[in-house]
Amino acid sequence: MSSKAEAVANTGSGPVDILKWIVGIAIVIVGVGAFYWFEQQWPTYSRILAVVGGLGVGTAVLLSTSLGKRFLNFAREAQFEMRKVVWPTRQETVQTTLVIMVVVVIVGIILWIIDYLLAWAVRQLIG
Repeated sequence: MSSKAEAVANTGSGPVDILKWIVGIAIVIVGVGAFYWFEQQWPTYSRILAVVGGLGVGTAVLLSTSLGKRFLNFAREAQFEMRKVVWPTRQETVQTTLVIMVVVVIVGIILWIIDYLLAWAVRQLIG
């Protein structure tokens, strides 16, 4: 494979992909534009359907590009990894939240004491 062909394959910006990007974005723009263009002629639900349809069809076109396929693969892998996550129990969550609240209060008191002492020292130096 030539270096130019490899570069196009790696970036996913071949002429077909560029055309798909242009068409996909144009479909989304037409859907949104129809919402405003037909404000007086169409009822609101029809205009909302035009926007949703434009977004849906435009997204489908964009997901058919090489970058879109990479995104779908990434989303599938992320969903698979989410199944591996061990979520904390309710008791662990409550205990951790309480510990954090206590630490925040203690750090707040320490900072208040430091601020008070520094203010006292500055008053002694100035006054």
